[in-house]
Amino acid sequence: MKTHYLAAVCFAVLACNTKQKKQAEPQENKVVEKEQPATSVTSEKFGTLPDGREVERFTLTNANGLQMKVITYGGIITSLTTPDRDGNQGDIVLGFDTLEGYLQEVPYFGALIGRYGNRIANGKFTLDGKEYTLAKNDGPNHLHGGNKGFDKVLWTASEEKTDNGAALKLQYRSKDMEEGYPGNLDVTVVYTLTNDDELKVDYKAATDKKTVLNLTQHSYFNLSPESETILGHELELNADAFLPVNKTLIPTGEIKDVEGTPFDFRQSKTVGKDIEQKDTQLEYGKGYDHCWVLNGENGEMKHAATLHDPKSGRVMEVLTTEPAIQFYSGNFLDGSLTGKENKNYVHRSGLCLETQHYPDSPNQPDFPSTVLEPGEEYSTTTIFKFTVK
Repeated sequence: MKTHYLAAVCFAVLACNTKQKKQAEPQENKVVEKEQPATSVTSEKFGTLPDGREVERFTLTNANGLQMKVITYGGIITSLTTPDRDGNQGDIVLGFDTLEGYLQEVPYFGALIGRYGNRIANGKFTLDGKEYTLAKNDGPNHLHGGNKGFDKVLWTASEEKTDNGAALKLQYRSKDMEEGYPGNLDVTVVYTLTNDDELKVDYKAATDKKTVLNLTQHSYFNLSPESETILGHELELNADAFLPVNKTLIPTGEIKDVEGTPFDFRQSKTVGKDIEQKDTQLEYGKGYDHCWVLNGENGEMKHAATLHDPKSGRVMEVLTTEPAIQFYSGNFLDGSLTGKENKNYVHRSGLCLETQHYPDSPNQPDFPSTVLEPGEEYSTTTIFKFTVK
């Protein structure tokens, strides 16, 4: 009996140890697969241009539910939804519900801008002794690429593969002498809505003839969609200097320290704090419509701006490889445009933060060059990062 008892105990212990080992082995060898974030890029017809070409609308969604809609006409961002501090999603860019809205005379809502973002004095510039004449579509000056800039052309779009979010590639060939600019220019812009809640904009271009180029993105932001104006938004700009302008908003050539001026945004302040000051520069722009010279090296990624809306808690940080940023406070919006959901776009109901080179650089040799040579690649990146506080 004693022998049988001991044998039974030994067998039971052996069986138990074997069972535990068998249960443990799969745990040691088990590979835990990380669930991939749910991102998507979808498309649908948005409308038809007067010449019969169809315009597509692409919807990019990241893993956190941020969503952006882009149309192939003008590469326009028609909506961008981000959460407020309570998690409520809201569309933070100005625009229209239909294609017809964008075919009116509108102030570049959400569009890609080229060939030259901002102004060129008197619609002229010279390269290698040859003068090129451009459209004068802003008083005596050339603005944002002319009568039919990149904001009014049809881009070719396709989903771009990425490991971090959802991405859309837009491509366009601007033919030699289109809007007066030399060179056949091949442009690629990639919008990526990352899973880090960033909108990353990568610009690339190449030319077969010496030309000038200054691309930017012209979304009008209002981080509190239910608010009529952006005057209560708090803005900080990483810039010790700005470019004073003449009456037609062309830089005078001076690079002026912001110290002691309404243009000092080195510490965050509301957009409306100094905008009504009696200041010649503010009078010329009817508010802020100026270029700030960013601290840091041209070509290196750097902090450019932080925009915060105390009401919603939304924060938008801007980083860029560009040397400057144009802050425009929506001064020419006058209530004549009715946008999405029948919202009336009143005076200063949106603002723009356009990363770029300096205005009128082709005519001002002391400014960073915007010349692009054959064989060179134009390459810049701007990131808009969204958080709350």
